[in-house]
Amino acid sequence: MRFLVLLYGIVSYLAFLLVFVYFIAFVGEFYVPKTLSSEVKMSTTSALLVNIGLLILWGVQHTLMAREKFKQAISALIPHHIERSTYVLVSSITLAILIHFWQPMHGTLWSLENASWIWVIFFTGWGLVFIATFLTDHFDLFGLRQTWLHYVKKSYTSVEFTERLFYKWIRHPMMLGLILAFWAIPIMTTGHLVFAIGMSVYILVGIHFEEKGLAKHLGIDYQDYQKRTARIFPKIF
Repeated sequence: MRFLVLLYGIVSYLAFLLVFVYFIAFVGEFYVPKTLSSEVKMSTTSALLVNIGLLILWGVQHTLMAREKFKQAISALIPHHIERSTYVLVSSITLAILIHFWQPMHGTLWSLENASWIWVIFFTGWGLVFIATFLTDHFDLFGLRQTWLHYVKKSYTSVEFTERLFYKWIRHPMMLGLILAFWAIPIMTTGHLVFAIGMSVYILVGIHFEEKGLAKHLGIDYQDYQKRTARIFPKIF
């Protein structure tokens, strides 16, 4: 049984990697079958309604499943050692649904030539996301640590709060990386704009709820950290 739990964690993680790599290509308009600006198949109004629905599905799933009250409510069905892996797996599924059913839209807001600097920002954003996961605990974040500890019969201990590297200046470097990646694109279509706005709104809402939970869990230490650092964008002065 413990091996099945470990296998579940590994499969959930691999599913995430597969979907997330495709997601990067989906956002960057690279050579994959479906991107944000593939062939338009719906009217603008219909496409907008579908896309807003997909963004709401994504946002609700992420926000709801990350809340402590939700975790407590499902603890009888989903024990702690697979809770994070389940979150990762369900998140991967909702992301795959968003990719598959996303509807490209007519219209282009800007089209930049010789925009190599845009691609530098784009990949810097994804690089920031990747590095930031390891500044806390990559394997805990994606549920592998929890399933491994269960497999070797060790008790789970929470990951310690860190202020390493980017976290010395901003509290959510992963979210900064995502915002950079979503907006840094040489050709901004209407569909991409809707996606970027929707995801940015979700990020702001998600951060609001996350910080409330962290302040409650960590107390005065996190409140002091909030006073000393910027939320997403580094303070210039």
